[in-house]
Amino acid sequence: MSSVETWGMTWRGVIEEYAAFLPVSPETPRVTLLEGNTPLVPAVFLGKNAGVSVHLKIEGMNPTGSFKDRGMALAVAKALEEGKSAVLCASTGNTAASAAAYAARTGLRCWVVLPEGKVALGKVAQAVVYGAQILQVPGDFDSALKLVRQAAERLPIALVNSVNPYRIEGQKTASFEVTQALGHPPEALVLPVGNAGNITAYWKGFTELARSQDFSCPRMCGIQAEGAAPLVKGARVSDPETVATAIRIGNPASWDGAVRAAKDSGGTFQAVSDQEILAAYRILADKEGIFAEPASAAAAAGFLKLVDQGYFRKGARVVIILTGHGLKDPERAMALSPQIRTIPANLEALEGEIGSGA
Repeated sequence: MSSVETWGMTWRGVIEEYAAFLPVSPETPRVTLLEGNTPLVPAVFLGKNAGVSVHLKIEGMNPTGSFKDRGMALAVAKALEEGKSAVLCASTGNTAASAAAYAARTGLRCWVVLPEGKVALGKVAQAVVYGAQILQVPGDFDSALKLVRQAAERLPIALVNSVNPYRIEGQKTASFEVTQALGHPPEALVLPVGNAGNITAYWKGFTELARSQDFSCPRMCGIQAEGAAPLVKGARVSDPETVATAIRIGNPASWDGAVRAAKDSGGTFQAVSDQEILAAYRILADKEGIFAEPASAAAAAGFLKLVDQGYFRKGARVVIILTGHGLKDPERAMALSPQIRTIPANLEALEGEIGSGA
């Protein structure tokens, strides 16, 4: 069994750590890349300026750089248990990377269907290097998901998108970690919403904990990009568009679960513009020292918008979920950064550049 010593404790991956809360048996393979156990970092700048206590759940520290690994570990484990020899997914990038990695780990074949020209290069590179078979189709993610769902009904292959209930089960473990780290759930949880599996999973985890312990569940605040905000608008978006490629989805597969999470928790859905997303992207990097992909920055942008609306009480404890690492989309980072200049390789030139700013 794989394990790692972390702060004096042995971490064994989400299946083994949370087996009592998951639909597994002793026969379920303990598939793991030591996913989970991600940092919950105080957001000093965001909290001070908002007048609330803010923590950032850094899910980009999972093995393939996104929260998808939690659910993928369990989905692949159950595929093995069921005797499947291959897995299949549609993806805007993070699911592809995760499915490919866990398939490689377990010797399964992996097929990935991407919406053509709609996936960040860093994510495609991951799926390629892990050995997945990559196919592109015209249209958006919703078209790709419809296609793989049809294929999975006809072929002996495990579909590992978030329509797979084991994905939701694995992803709910993040709510356990947040609660354990804080000692109780936060008053509000703010997270980006694309296909809506993650907000569904967090709510499932919090409600399961609440049934056995005496505490209140957090308000669930789902953030979407203005150009891909079906849950905010209450209607499917036929041509979703946003710089936050991971949430460029117009018809979430977990729509009902997301609506239930927001409604039952007394939460909300908010839309943020690409301009607000990129502003929050820079704040996370420049002020908090956290490099997160644009979809994660959407959650921070939504938090700032909710602060402006007076949504949080003073001193409230809020957790923002940063779902993916910034290296997932290096092209975006470089496009927003000053041009790298070349100088002569001598001390005088360097001193001249640094000047009085040292």
